[in-house]
Amino acid sequence: MDVEEELITIFVYGTLKRGDCRHHVVSRFHFLGEAVTQPVYRLFHLGSYPGLVEVAEDGSEVQGELYAIDPERIREVDEIEGVEAGLYQRVPVQLQSPWRISGAETYLYLGDVSHAKDLGTHWEVAES
Repeated sequence: MDVEEELITIFVYGTLKRGDCRHHVVSRFHFLGEAVTQPVYRLFHLGSYPGLVEVAEDGSEVQGELYAIDPERIREVDEIEGVEAGLYQRVPVQLQSPWRISGAETYLYLGDVSHAKDLGTHWEVAES
C-alpha cells in the first residue's frame, strides 16, 4: 500500500493555519495547499479561536488549509482540538475543486453558537 494513502487529510480554518498561534501543531506535517469549503458551513468567533458548524441553509464558503497527517499523529491534533472533551468532532468536510473528492476531514464545533459573532468566510490571524 502507498504510504500517502494512509495519511489523513485535514482541513484547518483557524488557529492551526499558517501564522496563527497553534500552527506549530500541524507545521511538521505536509502542507497540501489552500482550500475552500462548499457553502454549507458557518464560521463563528468563540473568543480566542473559531468554530465551524454545518448549516442547512445560508452557508458560507470558508477558507482554510489542507495538511496530510500520519494516522498515529492525528490523535495529537484531536487532543489539541478538544475532540475527547466534546468541544469538536472530526468529520468529513465538503470542499470545492480541486479538492472536492480529497476525502478531507475537519473539526466541527459542537457547542452553542447562538450568541457568537459570525466571521463570514475566514478567520484572521489578528482575531486570535
